[in-house]
Amino acid sequence: MSSILTYTGIMFDPMAPERDKIDPRDIAHALSMLCRANGHFPHFYSVAQHCINCKNEAEARGYSPRVQLACLLHDASEAYLSDITRPIKPLLTAYLEAERVLQNAIYEKWFSPSLSEEELKLVSLVDDDVLYCEFLRLTGMRLSDTEPQMSSVPDLETRDFSAVENGYLHVLSMMTREEH
Repeated sequence: MSSILTYTGIMFDPMAPERDKIDPRDIAHALSMLCRANGHFPHFYSVAQHCINCKNEAEARGYSPRVQLACLLHDASEAYLSDITRPIKPLLTAYLEAERVLQNAIYEKWFSPSLSEEELKLVSLVDDDVLYCEFLRLTGMRLSDTEPQMSSVPDLETRDFSAVENGYLHVLSMMTREEH
């Protein structure tokens, strides 16, 4: 069986994603239930909350609404594939390819024209900077010698799963003017 059953009851094949089966409710729900850092932070902090923080940081930096939305969606493939820690991910070439195909399908659902290389670089920069902030504030660890200049203060508090899920959906809805 190559399909998974999603929260909304969709049979979804992550290896052959169909845009019409990508449901924001599945993304928000699953990401709100996935813990960052493979559960090694001192308290539960979800991938969805991280994505909201990335969107907020992009907004605080004055980046375009497209980059802000891409920051919100940048880990959406993990709703279907799960999260893999950074040191291990490069070793899993099949996972990387599945993630690339799925993330591109997710981006194609919300972006026309496609995101530019420059926009994707900004998303990656925000993701890295928020990651640095998360590790510094939650573990005291500095991930590099250069601390990024943050334009927002990420919310790293423990939040109720459903509140984060609803918050993610609300932000997505406001940004895309979709009803969910």
